[in-house]
Amino acid sequence: MDSVGREWYSRPVDRLPSISAFFPAYNEEKNVGDMVERLSAVLPRLADDYEIIVVNDGSADRTGAVGDELAAADPHVRVVHHQVNRGYGGALKSGFEASRKAYVFFTDGDGQFDVAEIKDLLPFVPEYDVVVGYRLTRAEGGLRSLNATCWNWLVRRLFRIPVRDVDCAFKLFKREVFERVRPEAEGAMISTELLARTARAGFTIHEVGVHHHLRQHGAPTGANPLVIARAFYELFKLYRKITTERG
Repeated sequence: MDSVGREWYSRPVDRLPSISAFFPAYNEEKNVGDMVERLSAVLPRLADDYEIIVVNDGSADRTGAVGDELAAADPHVRVVHHQVNRGYGGALKSGFEASRKAYVFFTDGDGQFDVAEIKDLLPFVPEYDVVVGYRLTRAEGGLRSLNATCWNWLVRRLFRIPVRDVDCAFKLFKREVFERVRPEAEGAMISTELLARTARAGFTIHEVGVHHHLRQHGAPTGANPLVIARAFYELFKLYRKITTERG
């Protein structure tokens, strides 16, 4: 990095040089348009250059078609299509690979986070490599909230991840993180693996509280027993792998 680049990274910012913002979408035809509209309103105020990427994860509805229509109407929008459903991890990995800008942000495609709150992450960008959200209050509450509390306690103990809400889908990365961190999980374990490998590689992480809202359209998949079972299988598989790796 040249001296100008070093100076830029060292001072507080309220704008980024460029940002890729993406979200995975599986059967989210009623949410895709709203998500792209919200990001299109927010990103020009936060970055000099931006792109929005929709990762259509093998949807059976019109998610892919709606995404293509949005991309045809706006050159800032691109769509990555999976012919079959690869799962949350597979969708995130496609988003990371497709992102081209200096910073990479991702959230979920269900509209439960207010993307305008990206601005609250920016003040911490010069000091930290990764800035992640944590849900101030989980919208669903009840059993899902209890499950999340137990899960976060477990992964923090196993991997020493310095965050309280590992799976909060509101994360901003310097793109150089992905030059060294390449997650492998295809399922729900992707967030744990991503942060575990990021911390292990020596990158710095900071948390910022964000608001969480109820889904307006579609059905969640995170509470599916098969998704949960797969997450626990991948959790202990990852633990064995990481603890036997060097450095």
